[in-house]
Amino acid sequence: MSDTPFGFGLPPEEPEDGDEGKKKDQQSGGGQGPANPFGFGTPGAGGFGGPGADNPFAAMFGSLNPTDLGAAFQQLGQMLSYEGGPVNWDMAKQIARQTVSQGTSDGVKDASVGPAERTAVQEAVRLADLWLDDATSLPSGSGSAVAWSRAEWVEATLPAWQELVDPVAERVGAAMGDVLPEEMQAMAGPLIGMMRSMGGAMFGTQIGQAVGVLAGEVVGSTDIGLPLTPAGKAALLPVNIEAFGKDLGVPKEEVRLYLALREAAHQRLFSHVPWLRSHLFGAVDGYARGIKVDTAKLEDVVGQFDPQNPEQLQDALQQGMFQPEDTPEQKAALARLETALALVEGWVDAVVHAAAKPRLATADALRETLRRRRATGGPAEQTFATLIGLELRPRRLRDASRLWASLTDARGVDGRDALWAHPDMLPTAGDLDDPDGFVHREQLDFSELDKMLGEAAQRPDLHKKDGQEDQAKGDDTE
Repeated sequence: MSDTPFGFGLPPEEPEDGDEGKKKDQQSGGGQGPANPFGFGTPGAGGFGGPGADNPFAAMFGSLNPTDLGAAFQQLGQMLSYEGGPVNWDMAKQIARQTVSQGTSDGVKDASVGPAERTAVQEAVRLADLWLDDATSLPSGSGSAVAWSRAEWVEATLPAWQELVDPVAERVGAAMGDVLPEEMQAMAGPLIGMMRSMGGAMFGTQIGQAVGVLAGEVVGSTDIGLPLTPAGKAALLPVNIEAFGKDLGVPKEEVRLYLALREAAHQRLFSHVPWLRSHLFGAVDGYARGIKVDTAKLEDVVGQFDPQNPEQLQDALQQGMFQPEDTPEQKAALARLETALALVEGWVDAVVHAAAKPRLATADALRETLRRRRATGGPAEQTFATLIGLELRPRRLRDASRLWASLTDARGVDGRDALWAHPDMLPTAGDLDDPDGFVHREQLDFSELDKMLGEAAQRPDLHKKDGQEDQAKGDDTE
């Protein structure tokens, strides 16, 4: 993530006359100081108390040219004029696109997807679906297969990030007003409004940077275990697949096919288990409700808040202001979330391995690589953990994968996948501790009850008799 607050820093221009020009520029108070988000002058450095103090505009803005000055004011205006929700998502989108355009740390730039790559992705997903037919009873969920650039991934996934982040960011916005004494809140209304606007911009900036960095890491639309796009659209990112497989010593076609298997397996699950998306997002929301804002840190920020130094709020966000409450309810919420993520990722891991093992010689190596990748996470996932107090990692992936594999051996593919019919039928965190106990536990059989209810619904004479009895009871009471 960039160290430049807001991504607004302006690179210093190289003087035409080399070192002499640099000396002159320093003596005249020009240039841009470090950690100065808008390029504004600072006291004692060609700013308020330095050369040019007789001219307040020159003191504040140093040697910014009109174009740079206009851009700085435009960014500042966007922050202060924002009146939307807790996160400025327009700014988040803008920052994410800027981050993507800069490329990843290894120098790989984003690129438009060409026809050959689109065809390769479509063929890989089509073949993956054929292989998965033997490994799961859930039908294909890939109504379409698309190849995305990083920028296209950003555009497609931002709505899901908004659903995930807004509830936590809302808590910060409310806390900004709560930390002020009640008698001061009415007087400080404009300041609170400014802080909330800037807080929305800070969140938008940080989330945008994190999404932009994540766009350089993901290989599909389901990498974090949550459905970030509508069900039915399998998506892969060719430029990231190329980078992912670069040093693996595995043919590019096999890497792409294995990743297509994972994407297609996720799509089957999210498309044909209609309650799963709300279950996962509900688990995230349930955990987020138990996160409390570090009011001591926030009070310190509010007490020292200087509108001329808005980076204070960003620094607070970067350091993290969220602490999970140490309560039984919060621990239970965390267990539900971790179990839900592990069950999804474990099922995908087990199903993909069953489909790939007989067909790909590199299946074991690719499986282990993906497992480690999900277990460690990348810098963007760590940023989200800092910003919203939440790590989206399936900590018990291996336990869940073993449980699903054991279920396959004991109950077959149909019996295993039937557990997705209802959330109450899924294994719990305790079941991950004792997978054998769950696998061999007597299964609940609702078939007889369903049969009785179905027969009752099809007997009009029974309904008629019940109606006559009700009528007779009514006559007796009269």
